[in-house]
Amino acid sequence: MKQTNTTAAYQFFDALWADYIKRTPSAAKVHNVLAEGQTIVNDHVAFRTFNIAPVNLDVLAKHFVKMGYFANGDYHFAEKKLRAKHFEHADPKLPKIFISELLVEEFSSELQEIVHAMVNSIDTNKVLEPEFLYSGTHWHVTYEQYQLLLEESEYAAWMSAFGFCANHFTVSVNELPGFSSLESVNERLKEVGFTLNSSGGEIKGSPAVFLEQSSTMADQIKVNFSDRVAIIPSCFYEFAKRYEITEGELYTGFVAASADKIFESTNAKQ
Repeated sequence: MKQTNTTAAYQFFDALWADYIKRTPSAAKVHNVLAEGQTIVNDHVAFRTFNIAPVNLDVLAKHFVKMGYFANGDYHFAEKKLRAKHFEHADPKLPKIFISELLVEEFSSELQEIVHAMVNSIDTNKVLEPEFLYSGTHWHVTYEQYQLLLEESEYAAWMSAFGFCANHFTVSVNELPGFSSLESVNERLKEVGFTLNSSGGEIKGSPAVFLEQSSTMADQIKVNFSDRVAIIPSCFYEFAKRYEITEGELYTGFVAASADKIFESTNAKQ
């Protein structure tokens, strides 16, 4: 059964990647620039959701638990009004999972009304299938509603436009042939014209906290709102370099202060 779960996980991530690059075409280009014909190992994949049943964090996490994942970290983002957990698998080649959820009740009644209407549009039976995690939106929102959400929470606005999908994949720099540092990865990407997230500096974290992270800024793509088409930020690609916490053992967690800035990769401007 364990092997079956692992096989299912690999198949899931193959399908997830195919969906992800549809709304993040730059990721496929970055992948080709860095891979140079070699295999790229994913450090982690991130998902966004709301803390409302039936799509709250703990419900979505069940899909990964069935694939053999276990929870191994809790995080809180007071300013952005989010909580998150990360999950790991015994197979080191499978990416860690980072799921965050918006604390909807901490926002205005206007935002809550829009978000609850969105969630109420979801067929609860579809949530039970792992494919739900890359099923996109299950609702119709206007561009005006998107803008209203954006005033309070970029996260909520992004969810209204893209729904359930990989917010980002992350390259494991530790497993990346030809690059010894995150800085060298960043320089290579800038050389070929990619824009990096500079919020809090291009590199978030340090060896002192056992994790360094950087990311591209999200692609700008066309989204069909119920009343018009608009070009808005979609998804991005991240890069992570991990350091040993003891000899031979890399840190596997996340640093909340760094993750807080990575979230801003989907902002329209910095």
